[in-house]
Amino acid sequence: MDAEQLRECAHKMVDFIADYYKNIENYPILSQVQPGYLRELLPDSAPARPESLTNVLDDVQSKILPGVTHWQSPDFFAYFPSNSSTAGFLGEMLSAGINMVGFSWISSPAATELEMIVLDWLAKALNLPDEFLSTGKGGGVIQGTASEAILVVLLAARDKVLRQIGKDNIGKLVAYCSDQTHSALLKACKIGGIHTENCRVLKTDPSTEYALSPESLGEAISQDLASGLIPFFLCATVGTTSSTAVDPLRELGKIASNNGLWFHVDAAYAGSACICPEFRHFIDGVEEADSFNMNAHKWFLTNFDCSALWVKDRSALVESLSTNPEYLKNKASQDNMVVDYKDWQIPLGRRFRSLKLWMVLRLYGLENLQAYIRKHIELAKKFEELVKLDPRFEVVAPRNFSLVCFRLLPKENNLELANRLNRALLDAVNSTGKLFISHTVLSHKYVLRFAVGAPLTEERHVVAAWTTLQEKAFDLLTNFTE
Repeated sequence: MDAEQLRECAHKMVDFIADYYKNIENYPILSQVQPGYLRELLPDSAPARPESLTNVLDDVQSKILPGVTHWQSPDFFAYFPSNSSTAGFLGEMLSAGINMVGFSWISSPAATELEMIVLDWLAKALNLPDEFLSTGKGGGVIQGTASEAILVVLLAARDKVLRQIGKDNIGKLVAYCSDQTHSALLKACKIGGIHTENCRVLKTDPSTEYALSPESLGEAISQDLASGLIPFFLCATVGTTSSTAVDPLRELGKIASNNGLWFHVDAAYAGSACICPEFRHFIDGVEEADSFNMNAHKWFLTNFDCSALWVKDRSALVESLSTNPEYLKNKASQDNMVVDYKDWQIPLGRRFRSLKLWMVLRLYGLENLQAYIRKHIELAKKFEELVKLDPRFEVVAPRNFSLVCFRLLPKENNLELANRLNRALLDAVNSTGKLFISHTVLSHKYVLRFAVGAPLTEERHVVAAWTTLQEKAFDLLTNFTE
C-alpha cells in the first residue's frame, strides 16, 4: 500500500467511524446476540486472496457491530466509563501509524521523554506532591491498566522487604485492603507469590460509608505482628468500584508509615475528578503514599489503554523489574543518563501511549477537561434527585462523584425478595436495548449502579433512562411474585 492508497483507505475508515458515532444512539446499548453467534457468520478459515476494505467494512456493519456493547453510547451507564474522544482517537491513530516499540530510551527517545513530561503535567494538574515528579527520585509511567499498576508496585514492595529479611520469608508477608478494594489486588498477590491466607480483606459497612476504617487496619496489623508475620503492603482506594467510597488516606498512610508498609492509592476512576479544585480534597493525604494511580482511559477522554502510575522512588521499581540482556545494552542506559520504561513494567514492549494523553491535554486544555468532569457529576446529581423523588426507590450509598447506587423497594420489607426484584429490574431494563446499567452488592443488598460518564451523554439521556427504569419498575411491582 503506497501513500495514496493509505490516504484513500484511511479516509474510508474515518468516514466509517464518524458515521458510527453519528448513529450510535440507534444501536442497542448492550449487545443482544447469543454466545457463539459470530462463528455462524464468518468462514472457517482466512481468505487466500485479499478482499476490499469496502467488503470488510460491510461485514463490520452487518456482523461485528451487532455483537458490540457500545461503551461510547450516551445511554451507557454501566461499570465505569471508558472514554473515547477525537483527541484520543487522533493520538491513537498517530501512535499506530508510527508503530514504534518504546521499551528503552534509545529505541525511540521521544516516546520516553514525552511520557515523562506529560505525566509531570498531569501530576501537577492533580496537585500531587513533588516527590512524584520525574525531576526527583520518583516519576510517572503509563501502564496498560490499574491492575498492572497494582501488580508492579506490589512486586516492588515485596522485593524491597525481602532484600532486608531474606527471600525465604515470603510466606510471612501480609497485604491489606478493604472488601471494597478492586479484585486486582488479590490477583496481584497470587501472581506475586503472597499466600492467599495472608491477604487481609478488611470488612467495611455503612457506618464508614464503605470506606476502610483506620481502626480495623491498625488492629489487623497489630495481630499479625504479634503472630510473627510481616505487614508489607496497603492498598487504599479513592472511588471504589462498587460505590465510589473514599478511604481516609491521611490516617491510613500514617499507620502504613509507622509500620513500614508500602502505601498504594488506587484512584483509577475518581482520580480524574481531582483535577477540579473542588474535588481535590478527595486525595488529601496522598503525600503519605508511595504510589498513586489513575486511569486516563476511564474519565479523562483518553482512549483505552492509558493508566497513569506515579511512584516516589523509581529505583524500587527498577530493582524489582529490570533486566539487562546484552542485546539491549547501550551507552545512554549504561551511563544512567536516561529512563528505560521497560524496567517499570511487566512486559518489555510498550506502545507510544503518551501521544494520545499529550494530545488530549493540548487539544482540550485543563479548563475544558474540568468542565467535562463537572458536567457528568451534575448529571449524576440530577439522576440522584429523580431517584429520591420516587418513594418506590432508595439511594443506597452516598454519591461522591458521578455514580448513583440505588435499588427498587419491594412492597414488603424482605431482603431476599428485594434482591430478586432488583435482579429482575436490571435484566428488564438492559434487555430493552435503550440503556445499560450494572450492579453490585452492598451489605448483602443487590444494588443497581448508574454511572454517568459517556462523552455524548446529555440530560435528556439521563431523564430517558429514568423513565425506562420507572416503567419497568411499575411492571415488576404489579406482576412480581416470589
